[in-house]
Amino acid sequence: MTVVVALGGNALGSGTAAEQLVALRDTCAAIAPLVREGEVVVTHGNGPQVGNELLRQERAADEVPPLPLFLAVAQTQAEIGAMIETELAGAVGRPVACLLTHVHVAADDEAFERPTKPIGPFYSAEQAQTLEQERGWRLVEDAGRGYRRVVPSPRPLEIVELGSIRALLGAGAIAVACGGGGIPVVSRNGHLKGVDAVIDKDRASALLAERLGAERLVILTEVACVYRNYRKSNQQPIRELAAEEAEALLPELPEGSMRPKLEAAVAFARAGGETLITSSAALAEALRGESGTTIRL
Repeated sequence: MTVVVALGGNALGSGTAAEQLVALRDTCAAIAPLVREGEVVVTHGNGPQVGNELLRQERAADEVPPLPLFLAVAQTQAEIGAMIETELAGAVGRPVACLLTHVHVAADDEAFERPTKPIGPFYSAEQAQTLEQERGWRLVEDAGRGYRRVVPSPRPLEIVELGSIRALLGAGAIAVACGGGGIPVVSRNGHLKGVDAVIDKDRASALLAERLGAERLVILTEVACVYRNYRKSNQQPIRELAAEEAEALLPELPEGSMRPKLEAAVAFARAGGETLITSSAALAEALRGESGTTIRL
């Protein structure tokens, strides 16, 4: 069986490297039963990390030229991938290899005119207003937890290094790929050119799972399952959804949070796969069918 496991960027937190390693160690222990056998690709988000990287670059801009966003994505792919390699290999006793991954997007994707992808830390409403005025950022309220900067999130079209990922799987390694949704690129005159955006990692993970012919996509997030009427007094957990039911639920969900996860699950279901959405803490119960949300055709 081929499985793609998508870790949320918050699986590592946004603290020191040591704090991120501790958080990742717990995550790797949780997913170990799922990835010890078969062909496995681990993908991951990078929202907190790429946001922090951009802050570092901005504050040092007078001394060191800042990098474009797509290279900040590449940097965080490498730093997170290095941590996953060491922690996951120790947890499962299998070779783990991180591959820097580029993902094709359309140069005319409407997302470049309408940024929606949250990155970086959370801010208060007052801080958000100041940042919009002083830095020209766009900030939005994110799932009741505060305000975050949003950047363009174009739809992924193709995984550039798909053949290399297959080669790693064929060699028996767990592949770490499509970190942060992949480094966004467009083709111009036969060459790849990076563009400033952050691709949603769940959409990229679903595309990767489809292209690999994977049977299962597991999306790990902060909540145990998808909820109807989330954070309201009549909140209800949802255990199973058909693709059509999941699509009908989309308008109720936050655009930069759970909605892309369910959109990814719908796309993968229609390609013949099954998606499980849950948290690392609830994964064991979810694999027994006692928690999580399963989306299939």
